[in-house]
Amino acid sequence: MKVIHLISGGDSGGAKTHVLSLLQHLNETITAQLVCFRDGPFAEEARSLGIPTSICAGNHIFKIRRHLADYIRREGFQLIHCHGSRANMIGALLRGITGLPVVTTIHSDYRIDYMGRPLARCTFGVINTWALRRLDYRIGVSDAMVDLLIARGFPPDRFYAIYNGIDFTPPPPQGDRLSYLRSLGADAEEDSVVVGIAARLNPVKDMSTLIRGFAEAYKSCDKLRLVIAGDGEEREKLESLARELGVGERVTFAGWISGGMDRFYSALDVNVLTSLSETFSYALTEGARFHLATVSTAVGGIPCLIDQGVNGYLIAPRDWRDLGERLAALGNDPALRREMGEKLFEKASAQFSIQKTVDTQLHIYGEILRRHSRPKARRDGVVICGAYGRGNAGDDAILKAVLGQMRSIDPDMPVTVISKNPGATRQAYRVQSVSRMDFPGWLGAMRRAKLYINGGGSLIQDVTSRRSLWFYLMNIRAAKWAGCKVQMYGCGIGPVTRENHRRLAARTLNKNVDAITLREPDSLEELKSMGVDRPEILLTADSALTLSPAEEEKTDSVLLRAGIPPRGRYICFALRPWPGFPEKAPIFAAAARYAWQRYGLTPVFTAVEKGQDPAAARLAAQGLGDVPHYFLDDAGAAGTLIGAISRMEAVVSMRLHALIFAAGQGVPLAGVVYDPKVSSFLRYIGQENFADLEDLTEESLQAMVARAAAQAGDKQAQAEAVRRLRELERGNVETAKKLLEL
Repeated sequence: MKVIHLISGGDSGGAKTHVLSLLQHLNETITAQLVCFRDGPFAEEARSLGIPTSICAGNHIFKIRRHLADYIRREGFQLIHCHGSRANMIGALLRGITGLPVVTTIHSDYRIDYMGRPLARCTFGVINTWALRRLDYRIGVSDAMVDLLIARGFPPDRFYAIYNGIDFTPPPPQGDRLSYLRSLGADAEEDSVVVGIAARLNPVKDMSTLIRGFAEAYKSCDKLRLVIAGDGEEREKLESLARELGVGERVTFAGWISGGMDRFYSALDVNVLTSLSETFSYALTEGARFHLATVSTAVGGIPCLIDQGVNGYLIAPRDWRDLGERLAALGNDPALRREMGEKLFEKASAQFSIQKTVDTQLHIYGEILRRHSRPKARRDGVVICGAYGRGNAGDDAILKAVLGQMRSIDPDMPVTVISKNPGATRQAYRVQSVSRMDFPGWLGAMRRAKLYINGGGSLIQDVTSRRSLWFYLMNIRAAKWAGCKVQMYGCGIGPVTRENHRRLAARTLNKNVDAITLREPDSLEELKSMGVDRPEILLTADSALTLSPAEEEKTDSVLLRAGIPPRGRYICFALRPWPGFPEKAPIFAAAARYAWQRYGLTPVFTAVEKGQDPAAARLAAQGLGDVPHYFLDDAGAAGTLIGAISRMEAVVSMRLHALIFAAGQGVPLAGVVYDPKVSSFLRYIGQENFADLEDLTEESLQAMVARAAAQAGDKQAQAEAVRRLRELERGNVETAKKLLEL
């Protein structure tokens, strides 16, 4: 593989480090040629690292374009990779005449790159914005940067994320710490706890918050010292603020550190960052290399490195009080500093090494070249429609699973999702998405697609809404009219209660649907009773069964944010508002009290739909009295919700997908049936531990809790049932593959 990298040649900071370290290691595997638009220290350092480097100087843009186009053809480059505004402009001009894919790495927010320089913003900033829209693919230096740009209207399916990686080879001994700190001017002693930051002293880094937070922490931990490595236009202002807050002698402004940063980081106890905006900071991974406890603002991609309360602390931008509390806690607890520093090192060295960055970049190149060579077809890809974008973790889990399965069929398949919140769907899943109300948008997508998927869940029913049934039936008819094959995917059917609705649904499905895969047998019986017999019908399983829990650290962080100790003994209650629930709420409280008193299980009320479920949880919890309990109102994405449920010793749920997640993780469960789909699933996995909501009593629910608790040590039968369902679930994918003719 031969890739040409374009860059201005005057870059510094994180962008410089990223490009040079990446190209140095890429050239061990492929040919990565660097072209700078001016000579100087950047190009000299590249040459010293063994990176093949050439200079293409001058201000005649079209002459540069012609020269580079000839060079690219002559040398047989396959891909053009740009870094920075000037390179983006040249790359946009080369795109058409070379026919090669052009990708850019976006190292920072282009809207604030020229902060304080209005003329440059009106010229270079405008040109860069134009160029970014013209390029084929974009790489953001963190998922947060990708999300930011998708929110600004960039195509979500043309983005990749990469994280700055460093070499975690153990550094050599750095010499005497105390003498080094004093050489910087720090008023340090042997027992001092040194907080440090390496950053420019400009408004984006928000050092004022750092100094205010440090001054607050110093009140309760006078061993703290602050050393700031860096310089900039705000230095005088910051020095004055430190004196004003009474910590002038405890704050050291060391200026730029020469001779490398290893000795600086080795002298610290706590690494800190207070930026208002970041992509992904090298300063934090450098600190992680030295096993430093870390506090940072939760900006950019930093939450991907730091799991709150597990391997560091995250604070909101400008929240100096929270920063002060975190610094004081770390200053007063050496064991906590060591624990967090070790955990951060473990994660960073595994996930944010330079080799991980290089491997990610090579994967991106491979995918871009594969996508670029994909034959153009009049029809390609799928449109997926379901109850998405509503904040329901169960429905979102279905979408995540279906998307994963479509990519297993064809990783480059174009996908459009019809969603209530298309912006959130684009960001969460990196796919094209249109609003449920955008009729021209989704009809246009159907005309370009091969397959329409009516995706998961019980969409064909009229209990919760008649309009919902009409909407999905209309979509099915529109997809067939637009020329798509139509599949109802791993779905539930019913109840459809009105006779006119049953006739309408049967007529629509028989006429317009090619295949229906069902998640449980009751839905098959419902279709038969409605007279649906023309489509191919296959009994499979819910696609959400294929999902895995998030990493342990992510799950720990979600629990800690809710105030839940990650390693306790818990029973989950996943409740939802429903007619008749308020009268039954005391029964759930009694069951939670029983689980605590009889089995020592602490109740955790967990929301599957975070907009509705917390109200039901709090209504039930009113009757708990002095029984300890927790609320998990927002478990995040499907993976972290599954991770949280996997920590439970039993699950009591009205929510179907909480039961599905529990079953998939082998957690004993008890179902409370408000809808036949709940009992249908439980019977399908051979589970009879359920009762109807309207018939629920204190005695019956406590008996169900007892049965679930008794199963805690014997998960074999449930695991076998889930294994069988996962095998059946493959029918969803195979049916889609057949309809796509792949």
